[in-house]
Amino acid sequence: MKLSDFDFDLPEGLIATRPVRPRTAARLLVADGDAMRDMHVRDLIGLLGPGDRLVLNDTKVIPARLTGTRTRITGQGDSVAKIEVTLLEPRPGGHWSALAKPLRKVKEGETIRFSDVLSAEVVRIADGQVELGFNMTGPDFDAALAEAGAMPLPPYIAALRAPDAQDREDYQTVFARHSGAVAAPTASLHFDDDLLARLAAKGVAFTHVTLHVGAGTFLPVKVEDVTTHRMHAEWGEVSEAAAAEINATREGGGRVIPVGTTALRLIESAVDAAGRMQPWRGTTDIFIYPGYSFRVTDGLMTNFHLPKSTLLMLVSALMGTERMRRVYDHAITSGYRFFSYGDASLLLPERRNPVMPGRAGA
Repeated sequence: MKLSDFDFDLPEGLIATRPVRPRTAARLLVADGDAMRDMHVRDLIGLLGPGDRLVLNDTKVIPARLTGTRTRITGQGDSVAKIEVTLLEPRPGGHWSALAKPLRKVKEGETIRFSDVLSAEVVRIADGQVELGFNMTGPDFDAALAEAGAMPLPPYIAALRAPDAQDREDYQTVFARHSGAVAAPTASLHFDDDLLARLAAKGVAFTHVTLHVGAGTFLPVKVEDVTTHRMHAEWGEVSEAAAAEINATREGGGRVIPVGTTALRLIESAVDAAGRMQPWRGTTDIFIYPGYSFRVTDGLMTNFHLPKSTLLMLVSALMGTERMRRVYDHAITSGYRFFSYGDASLLLPERRNPVMPGRAGA
């Protein structure tokens, strides 16, 4: 399986730099087996109903992009350098791993000041990353970060424009609860409170899980044999209640449809070999590519992904590589908007998950 199998040409004009408003006005390409329909996210009301369960990732994006200064005392006076930092993931003791630009401008033991109250010591430099020890933790750190930080827009958007105040709303889901992500579960950005309420009134059920999306989601695949690619690890949790809800839907013959590849990867990490969801907490580096046998997923709502990306491989595993190639050809020809702020797709393969057997001993 070659990396080139997942390549395609995308006109730059189809890369969305702002979301549409309202959120539910985004276009929705429905791929039901081989059939395709051009719809809008608001049309989910007619596509889903009683027995269906949407799995939502309730992670909350932190304003992980910081700009600060490093001051170094030299024989010629103070040497001040501007340093841009992107937080990647928390470490024990209030430390964070991060990217720093320019990396050559910082040394271990130096301090980067981000605001009047927020600063961090460069504890360690290794493998192109820094470990930062901040001068505060807990709620104090959260408040200072909210004041000093900016939303960590994906590199393909950041290359076209800088983040601004509007991104604090646009790049956050309406059901975000648990802080820790440095990238949004972008398929969920299409939902607003009104659509959620209308779906619930229609009989659609919801389950919340948490996967803190890391910056590794944007890392390119660098090997030609994609089966040798090592996936980044991300922390997630499926509660006992969430596992029970998904199991109940499967036992009743309903469809389990994660919203976003992050929710899909998490529930596929938490399901056992018999197809039964288990409570789960930890890091997952599950890599899903064609040939993977889905245990709990019946469909997927997701945005349109980067060429040669692990996410394109995931949707190809769900729908089939040739079918996904036709879906993407249609999306490009029809002018769908791509990537994090772009339009969405609803992918419904032929039903392959059997109804789960009853509980043991029941």
